[in-house]
Amino acid sequence: MKFHIGAAILLLGTLNAYSAITLNAAESTTPTSPTSVVTSPKLPASSPASVAYETFDKGEHAKAVELAKPLADKGDKDAIYLLGFAYELGQGVEGSREKAIEYYRKGQEKNHADSIYRLASLLLSSGVGDQAQEGRETLEKQAATDPTVAGRLLGEAFLLGRLTPEPAPETAVKWWSKAANAGDVQSMVLLGRLYDGQFGKTPLVNTKTAFEYFIKAAEKGDSAAMVAVGIRLMGKDAPASEEKKGTEWLDKAIKAGNLAGWLALGDYQANIKNDPKAALGFYDKGAEAGHAECMLRSASLYMEGKGTKKDAERAVELLGKSAQAGNAQAHLFLATTIMSEEKPDIGKAYGHLLTAANAGMPLAQNELGLFYLSGKMGVADISAALSWFGRAAQAGLPAAQNNLGALHERGAGVQQSYENAAKLYTMAAQQGNPSAMLALARFNAVGAAIPVNKPSAWALAQLASDAGEKAAADVIKDIEKNMTKEELAKGKEELERIKAEQKKK
Repeated sequence: MKFHIGAAILLLGTLNAYSAITLNAAESTTPTSPTSVVTSPKLPASSPASVAYETFDKGEHAKAVELAKPLADKGDKDAIYLLGFAYELGQGVEGSREKAIEYYRKGQEKNHADSIYRLASLLLSSGVGDQAQEGRETLEKQAATDPTVAGRLLGEAFLLGRLTPEPAPETAVKWWSKAANAGDVQSMVLLGRLYDGQFGKTPLVNTKTAFEYFIKAAEKGDSAAMVAVGIRLMGKDAPASEEKKGTEWLDKAIKAGNLAGWLALGDYQANIKNDPKAALGFYDKGAEAGHAECMLRSASLYMEGKGTKKDAERAVELLGKSAQAGNAQAHLFLATTIMSEEKPDIGKAYGHLLTAANAGMPLAQNELGLFYLSGKMGVADISAALSWFGRAAQAGLPAAQNNLGALHERGAGVQQSYENAAKLYTMAAQQGNPSAMLALARFNAVGAAIPVNKPSAWALAQLASDAGEKAAADVIKDIEKNMTKEELAKGKEELERIKAEQKKK
């Protein structure tokens, strides 16, 4: 589904909306960094601080802090840790990294493991050399008695480049391997993800090794690893026996409470078996269980009438539930749905679009930029459009890079700069954006910010035309009027060269 909230032409630069929804990824998305997630601490009921912990878990943070303080003053290590945790998150007290570190150091003096780990994590993430080194030494000392958590945190620190000038995946593997060998399941999953290329393409990427670690973690009961194993067994050319094993692993994940199993089963039917009806059955089960991404997948099928009769009302209902569950893409999809109505509720569409953009979705940020530019809220706001295009462009979205280039080319809301426009158009064109290719063709033809190069101009315009840019035909005619036969021949050679380069990629 494509939508254009506010397509506009600025001078010769064409602003692009983007295909807003891609609902058929074969695998649910996973984080691109391995950083540990801070969770509420747990405590045995026998501890004097157990009531404070239970109160904290209920969300009564201020009351929990009041209960913990007198215990901490008496030296109770669990209460000390809870106070550090509260200050770190700013729950029940005003957040303070310094106070958190102060309490964690007190816990460290009492050899409280969780205090040591949280202290080390804060020191490692400080960006300060001395503190990072202290965090490293703290964890290395702890690893002598507990190689699991300490090894995992050290591996993360090296992979994120917190202890070295550049990320050090080889050292991360060293520490994660120690932790995994000591039985740390999370480190097994992290190794699987690293070898799978989920933390960037490195020489270490090895899908066979990745699968082996996912299997180890799955056999230890990790439900996310079960999903990973199931997906990898159910490939396009997988034999029936492997498909059966994959289904069994996904069933195990679902029974273990991981609803992503429903999503994986639905994606398998949708993308591998090309059976939208069967896919909808799995997505609906996941949606009923509360999985936001399954709700989104089901909504798409109901909206398009794939595997079922079209049911826009049901689709919107599911999108609403998915959005309430915090799914940014559902907010974006709702915005597109509202804007496609005969009499759209502009304010409501804007609200959904803003939520998706604030959640960090480049697609939504680009569309919000177009929204502001269109004046649909009453008056066009070019400054706001520039800001949102800038965020999406920085995230690498070619449509936003092109849009930002168009504003720089015209000098709309920003000082006119053909140089900046050319840079932005180049980034977008390298990712295949047709409008950016055509803009570069114009720049090459007249020598705007770059030397005149008619062969390149002609080749770029042809590429834009091949990619569906309708305005390219007129630009090609204008370029050809001022070309010699020799230049045209060079243009054709350049076109073939670029196509050959694209095939290599």
